[in-house]
Parts: sequence; structure tokens; C-alpha cells
Amino acid sequence: MKRAFLLFLIYFSFLSLNAQKKEQVKDTIKTEIVNIITKYNPKIADAKKIEKNPKIELLKKNEKKKIKYTILSAPVASTFIPKSGTLKRRNNLVKERSYKNYIAAGFGNFTSPYFETFLYHNTHSKNEFGFNATYVASQENVKNSILNSNFLDFKTRVFYKQQERSLAWKIGLNSERNLYNWYGLPKKNFTTPTINSIDEAQIYNYFQLVGTFNFKDSYLDYGEIKTSYFADSFKSNEVLVTLDAKLDFPLTAIHPILNDISLKTGIEFLKGEFKNSYEDFNAPKYAINTIRLNPQYPINYKDFIFKAGLKLITSLDSENNSNSVFVLPDFFFQQSILKNHLTLYADFSGDLYTNTYKDFAEENAYISPTLFITQTLEKSNLSIGFKGVINKKIHFNLKASYKEEEDKPLFLRNSSKSDGTNTTVNDKKLKGYEYGNSFHVIYDDVKTTRIFTELSYKYSKNMSFDLDGIYNIYTIENAIKPWNLPRLEASFSSRYKNKKWAASTNIFYVSERKDALYNENNNIQTLPSFVDVNLNGSYQLNNKFSAFLKLKNILNTNYQRFANFNTQGFQILGGITYQFDF
Repeated sequence: MKRAFLLFLIYFSFLSLNAQKKEQVKDTIKTEIVNIITKYNPKIADAKKIEKNPKIELLKKNEKKKIKYTILSAPVASTFIPKSGTLKRRNNLVKERSYKNYIAAGFGNFTSPYFETFLYHNTHSKNEFGFNATYVASQENVKNSILNSNFLDFKTRVFYKQQERSLAWKIGLNSERNLYNWYGLPKKNFTTPTINSIDEAQIYNYFQLVGTFNFKDSYLDYGEIKTSYFADSFKSNEVLVTLDAKLDFPLTAIHPILNDISLKTGIEFLKGEFKNSYEDFNAPKYAINTIRLNPQYPINYKDFIFKAGLKLITSLDSENNSNSVFVLPDFFFQQSILKNHLTLYADFSGDLYTNTYKDFAEENAYISPTLFITQTLEKSNLSIGFKGVINKKIHFNLKASYKEEEDKPLFLRNSSKSDGTNTTVNDKKLKGYEYGNSFHVIYDDVKTTRIFTELSYKYSKNMSFDLDGIYNIYTIENAIKPWNLPRLEASFSSRYKNKKWAASTNIFYVSERKDALYNENNNIQTLPSFVDVNLNGSYQLNNKFSAFLKLKNILNTNYQRFANFNTQGFQILGGITYQFDF
């Protein structure tokens, strides 16, 4: 400290001597004191508008030096005296860990093995990989079934996703293998040799390759390509290729208040063949190409939403030499009546649906491989409804609709080619689906009036309830009855979950349906309505292991979803789930 003070005195004395010498030199110009703070070198680029937050650039020699601080710690006496009280525990101190992968395995009555797995992995380079597989089977027969009634469902899904700067793309491969049996024989006196000669098994195989592309800052919003192949054990095959894309055309350049016009486009190529028809040995073939254009313009203003669109569809049926062009409406309206409580909405549209062998087999696995495939035209579909919130816990939706369809598919049972004793017709052995134990598809013009209701109640954070119902009134053009179409369908579901337990309930109700009887006075069969009650539960053993239990058809109802195809009674299946990360 003393050394610094001595240097300061010497420096100050030196400045004083220089000042005295300069005072001896006299000049006629008056002296002025000029303080130079910084040097300014003007540039042409500096001649511009002053910004809101101007940035001052100083010369390097005038830049401020960083100041380094040091803290001299010294003990300080505290006068704070904490008050005594009770210690309160925080509920969410430990966050529940979520795992990306799991393996589940179980077993149930009717000799029913169950297996499911999901594997997922991602990296920092924004790519993802996923794999999912599900296996469900039953080796025992349905009660009182004469033929085999076991089944098998095996599905796999695998995908890879990559995120680029302006593009995200995903490629996936889906496959299925299903085994079913035509065990629903009509009430005839089939002899033992006849029953032993029936080969009732049917196997479906399905493969699908999917590629999706999502673009950023582009007129092309997304694109999707799907290629599917479906076949069965009777040499039936079907190929479906679809290309879909959406384009956005901004109109803000014309006026800022305008929205973007979107254009959805699609192309379908469907081609299939069956080995023979049900009546003869001619092979039914179908080849349908469809081109779709769907421009849409939305208007959004506060609580008002309106979408105006048009569907231009061209259908080319090369097998039947039939070409058609359709212009169908596509309008949607929504308006809030009571803000945050009640909303009115309406929809008026039409469409052309491509029916496939794969879709029919998913809805009714007991169809015969002898179908006629065509498209269904939805000429108009007008609906109006209300949705809203009664309070924070209760949500509702009520909708009424009227729909007109041309060539709507209906399932109807095939007539039997056997009287119970014969196994051949015209020296040709009957196939496993020709004993009145399979279904075919007929097409008819149908008008449907429908009322749909939905109610959701969130009792608490851990428990919720859902109730919905559909009531249909059908008007058929040519058929005697709306075959296998229920008038009323309803379902109830509830969910409960806490830290350890999870449970859900599903209850389904389906009203009466009509099917045909052959070679009898009363040619209409009424399938009784049924209720199916299911319960699922699980218990978390630890962070990685949990046990689950599935109860199906708790009422042990021996109902029929389709004529003569009884379902299994009460089913119970339990197992273990293991969660993990790579």
C-alpha cells in the first residue's frame, strides 16, 4: 500500500513539471480544453435510420475491461430464529418413470396364449425406430361346435422415421396372419362322414408397405404412399396401391385477410381375383382405378368456423368397362352459441368408398372367397349436432344425420350345397365354405337416418366414464331386410388408475339383426340382441414388472355375432408385463 502511494506522488510531480514547462511557451491563439471521449470514424454505411436499440461500436482500445471480483468471506452472526412447526410431505417428490419398451405375456382358458411387445429406440440425430408384435390365439373349440372353431391372430408393425431440416419421412412395414374356421353349420342333420370331409380352415395373409413425407415451408404439406397385398389359402389375392398428398396455396399475397386454399389429392389402384364364384367355376376379377381432387377453403373468425369444399372423383372400372365422374359436396360449419359451453355444428358431404376383400374379411372373417367387389357411392350425408360442456367434468355430443348410399354392402349367409349327406356336386368336391357356413356380399341402395349420442364424465383425476349410443333407421331399395345391420348399438366404458392399480370396464350392447334361412317356410332368421361385459385390470409390482388380468364375456352369454357362429363364453386371461429401456 505504501509502495503504491509513493509511485502516485512521483507520477503527479512529473505531470506538474511538464505543465510548468508548457506554460512558458506563449501563443496568440486562445487555449481551450477539449475532452476526447472516443474517436469517431464516419463511414458511408453509417448513414441510415436510427434503430430502436442502436448498437455503439467502440474502438478496440476504448473497450471496457472486465472487472474481476473477489469475495472476502467473513463469519456473520445470524439473528434469525426459525419457528417450530410440523413437517409436510410433498406428494410428487419422485416422478414416475416411463419406459419406452415392454413385453407382455399371458395365458387363459380355452388354451389361449397371449404375447405382445413394443420396442422403441431414438438417437440424437432425430431418427426413430419402432417394432410392435401381437399374438392372440385360442386352441379350444366353442361349446357345441361340431367343426373346429379355434383361431389365431398375429400382427407385426415396424417403422423407421428420420427428421431432416425441411423434411420428415417415415417408412413402415405391416403384416398380419389370421386363422379362422367356417364352423357355423346350419341346423341340418349332417352325417359323420360329411362332417369329417369338411375342410373348414381359412388363412389370411396381409402385407403393407407405407411411406409418409411431411414437408416444412413448402407448398406440399404431406405425401403418403401405401402398397398392400392380401391373400388367402384359396389362392385369392388382392393388390391395393394408394397415393395421397395435400398442397397448400397461400392467398395472403392477394390480401392479408385471406386464408390458404388446400388441395387434397389421391390416386388408388385396386386389382384382385378369386379362384371361382359361389355359383360356378368362373373366376371373379376386379380392377378399379380412382382419382380424387378435393379443394377446400376455410374461414375462421373468432368462434365461427366454415369450410367450403368440393370432391371431384373419377372411377375407372376396367373389368366392367364402366367409367364414372362424380362431383360431391364437402361443407362444414361450426358456431359457438354459449361460449365454452355449447357449440352448434353441421356437415354436408359425399364420397366414393373403395371396398376391398381385406376390409370385408376384417368385418366378417367368415365370408367366402367368392365375392363381387365394387365401390359404394355416398351421394349425400347431412348431419347437424350440438356439443358442449355442462361443467368442468361433463362433456356431451348429440348428432342427427341422414345419409343416402348406392351399392352399400350387406352380409348375407350363403345357401348350403349339401343336404347333410352329399359332399360333392357335379363330381366336384365341396369346399369348406359351401355347407351354408359362410357369407357373401350383396349391394343395395340404402337410406339411413341416425341419431348419435355421446356423454363423458370425468369423476376425478383418476376415474372417468364414457357412454355413447347409435340408433339407426334403414330404408332399403331392393332387399327384404337390412341384412345383419343392428338398429341400436350402445357402449359404456370406465377407467380408473392410481399409483399401483389400473382398471377399465367395457360393456357393449347390440340389438337384433336379420339374416336369411334357406329351404324353410320362414325364410328370415332373427339373431337375438346381446350384451358383452369385459373387465381389464393391472397391478404395478415394481418399476418394471406389473401383473394384468382380462375378463371377457363375464355374463357367459352364448350370443351370435353372425348367424350360427356362437362365441366363446366366459374368458379369463392373466399375465405379466415387463418394461425396460435399452
